[in-house]
Amino acid sequence: MTKSTAAATLALALGSVLTVAAVPAFAADTAAMEKCYGVALKGKNDCKAGAGTTCAGTAKMDYQGDAWKMVPAGTCVQTASPTSPTGMGQLDAFQAK
Repeated sequence: MTKSTAAATLALALGSVLTVAAVPAFAADTAAMEKCYGVALKGKNDCKAGAGTTCAGTAKMDYQGDAWKMVPAGTCVQTASPTSPTGMGQLDAFQAK
């Protein structure tokens, strides 16, 4: 093996190891999150913002009841939402008051 071939092989192997190690960490981060309706600001939702909208960044108003944001699991119902019936974020879409 030439010097440059050995270096390229080593770089490829190292890159593969780092990629494989990062996948479980990403999955764990995603699993520790939940959708929280009514806490996103206008244009800052992660997805779903009612009829006529497409996805991320399409909320038409702050605290829209049918637009959600990913938040750490267990924190949604403790997050303020002035349009929610309870005044806190919801785990399901709701009709804003």
